[in-house]
Amino acid sequence: MNKLRLIIAREYMSIVGRKSFIIMTLLLPLLFVVIGAVPVVLAWLNDKGSDTQQIAVIDETGRYAAALHSDDMYSFVAMQGDTMTDARQFYDKANGSIDAVIIIPSNVDSTGVVNIYSEGTITPALASMVKRTLADTIQNAHLASMGIPNLQQMVSEAHIDVDVRSLKWDENGGEQESSTDAAMGLGFLLSFITYMFVLMYGAMIMNSVIEEKTNRIVEVVVSSCRPFQLMLGKIIGVGLVGLTQMAIWIILLAVVGIVAGGALGLTQLGTNAVSPEAMAQASDMGVVQSIMQQVLSINYLPIIVNFVLYFIGGYLLYSSLFAGLGSAVDQPSDSSQFTTPVILIMLIAFYAGIACMENPTGPMAVWCSMIPFTSPVVMMIRLPFGVPGWQLALSLVLLFGTALLIIWLAARIYRRGILHYGQKASFKELFKWMK
Repeated sequence: MNKLRLIIAREYMSIVGRKSFIIMTLLLPLLFVVIGAVPVVLAWLNDKGSDTQQIAVIDETGRYAAALHSDDMYSFVAMQGDTMTDARQFYDKANGSIDAVIIIPSNVDSTGVVNIYSEGTITPALASMVKRTLADTIQNAHLASMGIPNLQQMVSEAHIDVDVRSLKWDENGGEQESSTDAAMGLGFLLSFITYMFVLMYGAMIMNSVIEEKTNRIVEVVVSSCRPFQLMLGKIIGVGLVGLTQMAIWIILLAVVGIVAGGALGLTQLGTNAVSPEAMAQASDMGVVQSIMQQVLSINYLPIIVNFVLYFIGGYLLYSSLFAGLGSAVDQPSDSSQFTTPVILIMLIAFYAGIACMENPTGPMAVWCSMIPFTSPVVMMIRLPFGVPGWQLALSLVLLFGTALLIIWLAARIYRRGILHYGQKASFKELFKWMK
């Protein structure tokens, strides 16, 4: 045990003691925010930076062209229906001054078909705008043609947007507002973190094993300890690094939440003024407080506890695979033949989690949360929606039982692989080593 503690301490301090670890631990949450904001910013720049497209509209009915209003992206120019006999001929006559031609045929009321001609495939934004605008306009025209007084107004008043509120009972029988979107977002975030960090730390262990084997350091180390102790020390040491990072992030998140909650409380106290600006601020603050209430309605303590347990179980399972397979190769470039199947299994687990987001209590979600190779990711999707206790217990027993089995098999590969040089090991040889 003294040797194992030395190996764990050495692996842990070799990573935590670096300045890069502190920097990345503090900057990684900010990096996640930036990654999430980049697509939104790029989409905004794409819309703002593009030139306005000139779209010719030929309305053979003479009634619907005016419904298409120009904006920053598209400029619609209504043409007379009898000015063309062929869309291509009309487009060629424009000599590059228009980008597309919209033909609204005379029988559009019965067929509902509108044709858009261009040299390339039209953008989804243009197709969506034309479809939405003309569908509403043609529907209103049909209502007006029925000759019923105030029919359009009656239909408009009969249309009701249903707002579905999610309420759950607490232990005392009281009602508390919850949010399906917040639960879904939290589940996806936890599953993504589990997938990314298990893969990252597993690859870190594999690179460490290959580096020590290439430099022949392992030959000296195994003369003082057993190969199993060396492999287990690496796995535990790097795992403690991951838990340290998560502890720091949880503390930072709690501090930010307390500060934000205090700021909202102080702002609410200052909205007693009756000025329009104060009333608008109070309205916006009410929306923010409603969102915060939905976010805080989730019971985070059991979710965090189970997240840590599943992270540990998934990390032990996959990191032992990476350690055992890494010992069977001499160069990092040779590791792809062994790591590819493991990475594919993790990708399947991640995509299974995404597929289960719409129905986290369905049969597929339940089965995938029981299979040890997929449960660390899929169970993160299910946790915010509530999971029966027996399913959690069974899933954890299967996960840690399989992880211990994989560690035992990986250790048998590791003790042979770290001293195997020259010839590339095959899967057939790995099975022999396990036996």
